[in-house]
Amino acid sequence: MTWIEYKKQLPKSHFSKEDLNLLEAAFLYATKAHERQKRHSGDDYILHPIAVSLKVAEIGLDSQTIAAALLHDTVEDKGAELKEIRKRFGENIAFLVDGVTKVDKLRYHGVERTVESMRKMFLAVAKDVRVVIIKLCDRLHNMETLSSLPYPEKRERIAKETLDIYASVADRLGMGEIKAQLEDLAFRYVYPDEYFWIEEEVKKRLPEREIYLERVMPIIKKELNREGIKALEIHARAKHYYSLWKKLQRYDMDWERIFDLVAVRIIIHDVNDAYGVLGLIHKHWKPLPGRIKDYIALPKPNGYQSLHTTVFCIDGQIVEFQIRTEEMHKEAEFGIAAHWMWEHAGKPKEGASINPKLAWVAQLKEWQSSFRKGKMNSEDFLESLKIDFFKDRIFVLTPKGDVIDLPEGATSIDFAYHIHSEIGDHAVGAKVNGKMSSFDAELHSGDVVEILTKKNQHPSREWLTFVKTSMARNHIRRYVREQTGKILLRKQEPIEIVVEIEDRVGILKDVSSAIASSGISIKDIESHVRGDNAYASIKISFIPHSKDDIHRVRARIKRVKGVQSVKIGRRERTI
Repeated sequence: MTWIEYKKQLPKSHFSKEDLNLLEAAFLYATKAHERQKRHSGDDYILHPIAVSLKVAEIGLDSQTIAAALLHDTVEDKGAELKEIRKRFGENIAFLVDGVTKVDKLRYHGVERTVESMRKMFLAVAKDVRVVIIKLCDRLHNMETLSSLPYPEKRERIAKETLDIYASVADRLGMGEIKAQLEDLAFRYVYPDEYFWIEEEVKKRLPEREIYLERVMPIIKKELNREGIKALEIHARAKHYYSLWKKLQRYDMDWERIFDLVAVRIIIHDVNDAYGVLGLIHKHWKPLPGRIKDYIALPKPNGYQSLHTTVFCIDGQIVEFQIRTEEMHKEAEFGIAAHWMWEHAGKPKEGASINPKLAWVAQLKEWQSSFRKGKMNSEDFLESLKIDFFKDRIFVLTPKGDVIDLPEGATSIDFAYHIHSEIGDHAVGAKVNGKMSSFDAELHSGDVVEILTKKNQHPSREWLTFVKTSMARNHIRRYVREQTGKILLRKQEPIEIVVEIEDRVGILKDVSSAIASSGISIKDIESHVRGDNAYASIKISFIPHSKDDIHRVRARIKRVKGVQSVKIGRRERTI
């Protein structure tokens, strides 16, 4: 590809003559550095940094970031000295190229590799979010060309890493479109059977749904014109495969409960018009109770804003509508990159506070310190990150209106410890939306939570059975250890349980999660199909931390949907 051809593919935007001169110099330098180098597909290697840079340009980042994307593999792959990059292109571009190179350099395998990759990504976010944006675009293009990699086990490892780390980081940065693309590209390699099943089902169901929505959208346009509301865009949006699969798992694989296989998205000028459109839709069609979500008044923790409503539409069919402004739409697609400016959201100046949208990065300092000092092993660190930072999030409010970001399923005790360890340690009660609530009740987005405390109150061991965050669990365990001494049964023989289960997709994972959520590692697991029984069975061995753990695990497994019975020990006693 020539520079002229490359320039034609750049988005028509605000590039000055100086910008284009910089990009041309970076293009020619990268082309020379990767000369005669090939990818596994047989393509010239330069096509990869070109593709990455065009993705960065599409997001809307500046010429320096696009140039860094063009140069991001020159130091690692061709041995170019970083000081030469600095001399030719300046300190800022050298900083970005060095940042991407450091994220790439991993000397570990297995869990340690994943942990180190996460750690480096977080550190890069804290230093300059553009480093991670380049890396996300780099991974996206690698996933688009993953089929050319000749080693199946390596393809699967890269895809799993993409799901566990890169898609999750994109989600945390609010980059919804990149997150969804990464998930779908990884889905087919990590869960191939499920992917091809979803693909076939969507092929059968999608055309009929699209034809139906072609009847709906003209009605919406007509009603908007009648009310004098100008829509910038109205279109149908098909749900991404991986997101669809996760939702089906939550709904017992029932397609009839999937109302947003294809949703109608309406993009308008301002917030007042957004609420006007919502009222107009409800005036025309009856909404489903409990399905109206106002993410404008209460944005998601990653900054996502939109109005969602689900209504009984033409012929009583159920349709989901999403309404947002153009600015909200760009941020939903590209997150923090949609409104990035070097002076405000890039590399922090000395002593400057971190960008508010990246405030969650500051929470990682304690985890980083504990991991480096050996207080937390790789498995614990990884599990904690997945639960506390990458699990689906909810946002709840303090009585003063402060928004607290928690993982889905969190309780008021998780909330209390998030506010301060002293509040958690001395909690005696919780008010949710002005009413007393039990400590183990799950919180929901928009709940207003108030914690009642007493000086002589202390954590209860029972709290360990329902708290979700590692922060709360660690504080409670610390107190229990201090009060009761060593409670770990280090020489305890493994406990063996047999669980009879229905044939349901995901049930094995749910049973395993019920044990893992108690902080217990599974030592062995076997599955059996008994011809004289309608149910399959699984045999699980684990070592409890204490005697109470046996009862907690038993109770949690019993709550899993599809579990018929639980037997423990050699006595084969049904619980």
